[in-house]
Amino acid sequence: MAKQTKTYLANLLRARFPYLYIQTWEEDRVLSFIRSVANDVELIKTAREVFTWRVTTGLLDSHGQAKGSSKEPLKALEFIEKYDQPCIVVLQDFHVYFGGQGKAANYQVIRKLRDMLLHIKRSPNPINVIFTSPFLQLPDELQKDITIVDFDLPTFEEIMTVLDEMIQVNQQGGRIQISLTNEEKERLAVAAQGLTLSEAENAFARAMVEDGRMSIKDVEIILEEKEQIIKKTGILEFITSDLKMEDVGGLENLKRWLSKRNKSWLDSAKKYGLPAPKGVLITGVPGSGKSLISKSISSMWQLPLLRLDIGKIFSGIVGSSEENMRKAVKTAEAIAPSILWIDEIEKGFSGINSGGDSGTSSRVFGQFLTWMQEKTSPVFVIATANNISGLPPELMRKGRFDEIFFADLPTQRERKQILKIHIEKRLKNPEVIGDFQLNDEVLDSLAVQCEGFVGAEIEQLVIDALFEAYAEERSIKLQDFERAIVTTVPLSITQAEQIRAIRDWANVRAVSATPKDDLEEYKSEPISVAPSGNVPDDDVRFNRGGRTIDF
Repeated sequence: MAKQTKTYLANLLRARFPYLYIQTWEEDRVLSFIRSVANDVELIKTAREVFTWRVTTGLLDSHGQAKGSSKEPLKALEFIEKYDQPCIVVLQDFHVYFGGQGKAANYQVIRKLRDMLLHIKRSPNPINVIFTSPFLQLPDELQKDITIVDFDLPTFEEIMTVLDEMIQVNQQGGRIQISLTNEEKERLAVAAQGLTLSEAENAFARAMVEDGRMSIKDVEIILEEKEQIIKKTGILEFITSDLKMEDVGGLENLKRWLSKRNKSWLDSAKKYGLPAPKGVLITGVPGSGKSLISKSISSMWQLPLLRLDIGKIFSGIVGSSEENMRKAVKTAEAIAPSILWIDEIEKGFSGINSGGDSGTSSRVFGQFLTWMQEKTSPVFVIATANNISGLPPELMRKGRFDEIFFADLPTQRERKQILKIHIEKRLKNPEVIGDFQLNDEVLDSLAVQCEGFVGAEIEQLVIDALFEAYAEERSIKLQDFERAIVTTVPLSITQAEQIRAIRDWANVRAVSATPKDDLEEYKSEPISVAPSGNVPDDDVRFNRGGRTIDF
């Protein structure tokens, strides 16, 4: 637990704050923390006895001995009122007497707590009452008298201690093979951040017994444990993807930018004074690979990928949309370091200035912007957008995102890469391959013919070509790919005006996701007529959007 948290709690206890409330699932950890503060005379000045009360055990002292036989809450409060020595009394799950969630409050208990206030404040010996519960539930009558104390999830250091202890115990006679460097141990501990100590210990134990060894590959097991947290929110979606950066053709400039920021949330980055990256906004032509590269970041960085569906944020109950956004943000921070992906963000926040929903959209959007600006947790936000005209200008102000990238129509070199990826991905059966040879000459020819195609259209033409061969029960031929190209009318023709508008916007506001060298090569390509007889629009073809900055 961070030193400042111990100091803060000690100051509250010394200042005679009568009632404190700690919301946490980790009962044992919070009790250990309270006892460490209670016994630290340098912090608290006067050491104090720590009593605990549960409805199942009644009141126990610090040695686990019962203080009276009653398990009634009023009897426990009467004990506090009569006790004349310095003490801290921890009342566990006392929220059940405070009402809420359709349950009636116990007004006798609430009245007794109010009656005790003056006695606790005037007692010659310091007395503090601490409520602990997984849920925050305060009765209106006590809201002015109870102070909420934040109890954060385990720090990196605490998780590293648990991991080191488990490894040490295993080395003293265990049969588990440990294959971890110091950096890999650090990455495992970072991956476990956002879990409770118990959850982290369970994840490490499962990683050890699953295959009889512990290695950096066990990050995936820890991410599976985090997936359980996400599923319980109902707002965020845990995305499991086996996509790698090698599966994304082109966009090398964006890939290099992301590669340089890998591991930037580790302690090793602190030597350079580096903060964790905030995020990127990727806009561009539909089908250009924005969503694809968003999914592949997770495998490169070995971090959990969470998808935020803005539609799930808004609901019919007044005030619940804001609470849903707070819940989503809190969950993303709880399992940090993590990646928060918002696909087609312009659709989620469309009409925020219309006022048609009594300002709910504006409030939720403002809440999200404030978090983006001020967040300190290593949550990397990646947002994608097709219709940039729908993006509010506040979203693109410096400080929200580290960079704005523009994904344009792929260049010839990029089209060649994309073709190679999709053909090799599907052509594996020797009977289907037949005499077809995938070489540079074939790829160059197809890349020229499918000029103006986006990545999604190139993937589809490969699928269409394979359907041609499948329908005739024969091996694939070059002519199948060429026929699929001829029968496809690309977006660069059907949406030429929209693409031109996107490029005009990106020229001054975004960085090209394509490297400068590829862009120069694209401009030098000879003008060719597509097999379908369509000639790409000159403006669409040459005036590419995005500033040519190489990373």
